[in-house]
Amino acid sequence: MRILPRSAFARTVALIALLLFINQVVSYVMVGLYVVKPTMQQISSVVSKQVQGIIVLDQWLSTHEMSAFEKRNLAERYTQAVGIDGFTEKEALANGLQQATIYNFLSEQMSQQLAANTEVRISQDDVYFVWIQTESLEGYWLRVELETFDEARFSPLLFYLILIGALSILGGMLFTNWQNKPLKSLEAAALKVGRGDYPEALPERGSTEVIAVTKAFNQMAQGVRQLEQDRVLLMAGVSHDLRTPLTRIRLATEMMPPSEDALAEGIIGDIDDMNAIIDQFIDYVRVDTQADSDCENLNYLIEDVVGHVPESWQSTIEVHYGEIPKIPMRAVSIKRVLLNLIENAERYGGRRISIETGYHAARESVWVTVSDDGEGIPASQVEHVLQPFTQGDKARAAKGSGLGLAIVKRIIERHNGRISFGRSQKLGGLAVRIELPAAKSDELFANPV
Repeated sequence: MRILPRSAFARTVALIALLLFINQVVSYVMVGLYVVKPTMQQISSVVSKQVQGIIVLDQWLSTHEMSAFEKRNLAERYTQAVGIDGFTEKEALANGLQQATIYNFLSEQMSQQLAANTEVRISQDDVYFVWIQTESLEGYWLRVELETFDEARFSPLLFYLILIGALSILGGMLFTNWQNKPLKSLEAAALKVGRGDYPEALPERGSTEVIAVTKAFNQMAQGVRQLEQDRVLLMAGVSHDLRTPLTRIRLATEMMPPSEDALAEGIIGDIDDMNAIIDQFIDYVRVDTQADSDCENLNYLIEDVVGHVPESWQSTIEVHYGEIPKIPMRAVSIKRVLLNLIENAERYGGRRISIETGYHAARESVWVTVSDDGEGIPASQVEHVLQPFTQGDKARAAKGSGLGLAIVKRIIERHNGRISFGRSQKLGGLAVRIELPAAKSDELFANPV
């Protein structure tokens, strides 16, 4: 289980949050030591003086001869003046003592100031009451009303700490997002270049380091684009230069005497194979642009490809169309994929080819499976046959250039699709499954062909 975040955005936000947390803890401790604690000491000092006045009054009354009425009247007048009420244990419980909370800090402060063991409790209702019991007035509880002691005094501090923390984290997130936005654009552009789409030069913005990386990427993308164009131009030139002598050889072969018909047919067959190999070379290096994309129904493309297969093919093709939506694709490239898969099934299969289509709702993708009744490809050789100029069957290496499946893989990857190989449950041979992402917009399902 990984605790530390991976992305720079998450790491920056986590660092800011950690620093703010430390800052908030230190601020809270400092405020507690230099603001809250002195305030509480002042409160305890004031209350202790009031209690000392009650104790002095009680001692004075006990040493002077006065009637009980006069003593009570004097005590009531004094307690009203200082805002202190006296209760017996039973009366105190009846007036809310049981709901009051013991404060050890204030109890220690009062004990020191009164020089006697003292217990302090505070009840927090609409009005704050401080309950005090001291050994000097054993059997009695004193209740002091603190009208100005309101928790709102300290709520601004907590609100301030929360607000500063939230604003700091929000600011850090906005700043980090601003810093990482060019990197996200860089990532998206790099993925496009990997698929063969070359975007326009990225704007150079952000920090100096990001600007330097963006500038280097733009130069690299331009170099890769130029290299790709040069490769296509080179292949086109080579194919043109090769086709010219091949055409002359074909013309010369057709002019051979009838006695050399067998040799002529062999030469013509080799020329056709060479032309087919040249076409595959061009297909492999060809780069389709995003402008070639359009929303198409895969069923219609399959119907078009199957309808134009050569009559010389021996296999019977069965097509089972599923209900699928239109998807964004480059129709010419996908036709090339379908034709290559069907040609492989015809070349290496037996007598039957099955094509099925469908829609995968969970993955939001359209799939097509091309199956044959041949021997198939061992699972250990799948990655091998997808490489350029490789073939699964060495005995058949004389046929083809080994680019068929490599072309399929290259085109499907440029469409952000997936290709997988398996065993056909119906025909027993190779089953090649292609998945292409569906359009993001809500497209109406097209009727199967």
